[in-house]
Amino acid sequence: MTRRTLKLGLVTMGAGGPGQHNRWLDPDIPADASVNIRWYIEQVRKAEAAKFDFVFIVDSQFITKDSPPHYLNRLEPLTLLSALATATSHIGLVGTLTTSFNSPFNLARRLASLDLISGGRAGWNVVTSGDPGAAGNFGLDEHYDYETRYGRAFEYIDVVQGLWRSYEDDAFPRDRETGVFLDPAKLHALNHKGKYFSVTGPLNLQRSPQGQPVIFQAGDSDHGRNLGAQTADAIFTHSASIEDGRAFKQDITRRAVAAGRGADDVLILPGVSIYVGDTDEDARRIETEYRRADHSFEQALGELGRSFGWHDFRQYDLDAPFPAETLEHARRSFFTQAQRIVELARKDDLTLRQTVEVLSASRGSPFVGSAETVANEIIRWFEGGALDGLNVMLGHPDQFDRFLNEVVPILQARGVYRSEYEDTTLRGNLGLPKPANIRAEAPASPTARREEPALAVS
Repeated sequence: MTRRTLKLGLVTMGAGGPGQHNRWLDPDIPADASVNIRWYIEQVRKAEAAKFDFVFIVDSQFITKDSPPHYLNRLEPLTLLSALATATSHIGLVGTLTTSFNSPFNLARRLASLDLISGGRAGWNVVTSGDPGAAGNFGLDEHYDYETRYGRAFEYIDVVQGLWRSYEDDAFPRDRETGVFLDPAKLHALNHKGKYFSVTGPLNLQRSPQGQPVIFQAGDSDHGRNLGAQTADAIFTHSASIEDGRAFKQDITRRAVAAGRGADDVLILPGVSIYVGDTDEDARRIETEYRRADHSFEQALGELGRSFGWHDFRQYDLDAPFPAETLEHARRSFFTQAQRIVELARKDDLTLRQTVEVLSASRGSPFVGSAETVANEIIRWFEGGALDGLNVMLGHPDQFDRFLNEVVPILQARGVYRSEYEDTTLRGNLGLPKPANIRAEAPASPTARREEPALAVS
């Protein structure tokens, strides 16, 4: 196996995520898909039969009446993934958990538990939470600013990884003849005291077959790119064109190398919607029809507020210039996204109505066409250095089935995608090495904060 084998992930939002408020109306999707474990198991088993690397569960900590249906009523990621672990055998299980509103010890333990339950298939999508309203659900008057959010995230990951190294691989002899259950020399407390966290440890859980869960990250701000480049095994992103994809991958590689990592240490996995038709023209028709059916202008106008701290844009004149002053509402929210929207409106002198229409139109997919066309385009991006794999949005069931049944076999026949799993762990199938437990090689002193150089936020 080489690292240049195409990777595939599945994003399951059956009831409809952002930009898909009406997807739940599709009669092929259970109306309660977001909380229906039988539906999840069916979709993930399909992906596993097609040798997907992982299923990815998105999450957030705050909703409003304008949130998409899937967000309004959905299962907690690790609870869901634990159920999926018992219904599958090879596919990776990746959940979104925030560093802003979780205790490092509890998160480390829950993820490590999923990793053991699944035999080494767990992954953690690290986020810092962009919805400022979430602060009110956790006893805070306001959300952290950007510097604090990402400062906490760097230290948080450091703490969690330290806890995952509490035990060496052979710490438990479980020798009934000698009566030795644990070799105490192979148990290591953390004793972390940092700017944001103080955690004693150790974690009361052994290492999994893959050593520790795979770390994913999905942030596109300068802080987010630094976090991903310095700490993640893989990064979720969005790229509108192959040129955008190449530029993003090159930027992450540059940042990773500057942080002392290898040029190939971080996988890039853009999220994509895929539309397959009998012909290219047929596929474009399908995309247009589904996009029109899945979302209305009024829903898009309400959802626009999410990047701006859920500011309500319905109070403005639709045909007046875009209210650029609303960017201030995004300071503790998804500021990078909001800034791009404001810059787009300013550059083209757009009204609010035109801005919403342009943003809705820009969601068109570059992967639309016959099965052959879609496969060719995926390979072009893959071989052209724009991605290492794809995070495939489940979308409408008929389209997901066409991708599995028509496009995947072409990718396999071309030799860019596996026909069988190479390993039983997520790391093994992604081509990532099992991280060494460096405490076994050079034990830290009892007061040491960590065993490896700190990663600075730049």
